[in-house]
Amino acid sequence: MRRLLEGLVRFHNEVYPSKRELFESLAQKQTPHSLFITCSDSRIVPDLLTGAEPGDLFIIRNAGNIVPPYGEMNGGVSATIEYAIMALNIKNIVVCGHSDCGAMKAVLHPEEVADMPVVASWLKHAEVARRVAMANCPDPGSPELLRILTEENLLAQVSNLRTHPSVAVGLSKGDLTIYAWLYDIERGHVRAFDVTQGEFVAVSDNGSLPIAAPQPRERVQEVAS
Repeated sequence: MRRLLEGLVRFHNEVYPSKRELFESLAQKQTPHSLFITCSDSRIVPDLLTGAEPGDLFIIRNAGNIVPPYGEMNGGVSATIEYAIMALNIKNIVVCGHSDCGAMKAVLHPEEVADMPVVASWLKHAEVARRVAMANCPDPGSPELLRILTEENLLAQVSNLRTHPSVAVGLSKGDLTIYAWLYDIERGHVRAFDVTQGEFVAVSDNGSLPIAAPQPRERVQEVAS
């Protein structure tokens, strides 16, 4: 706690004065541009990873960066998604997983959370990803299995995200874009899922950021005769 106290003092004496105008502008309202859904893992710091300022990101954190399908659990994740889109008019959603994820390790080894019934129940939302990963990794003892599972879990959560009505409407109108990122903690690299290529690709500043969900279908406008 001593480190937290020192951090509070440093924030009050150094950080806040340097950003006083920003905090004053945020005092009465927020206009975040992105909803960032990521793991609770202490090694993931969304603001540091993205260079975001206060007021930029609306953040959901939980074990395994999981999004329950709409209607299955009327909890905090679903409520926050709905609020972000309908009240804050957010245009971007990032689902961000990471390497060496403890939640994904527990999905592969459920015996490790056998005495944590709430955790075990929560991780059932990654069951689709587990089955796909197991089917696509010939060696269940390979370190690659965890990487494949982590990738498949991101795609499964993007699919779950699209079951939420507010998300579905935003996507259909072209008002919302979904991204799936995989952060490599050791190397500091991010790979993003490219729906057009069907794979995770390295993120660079040489092109546009790959998106994880299809663009809206083109609609033929009927012209009244």
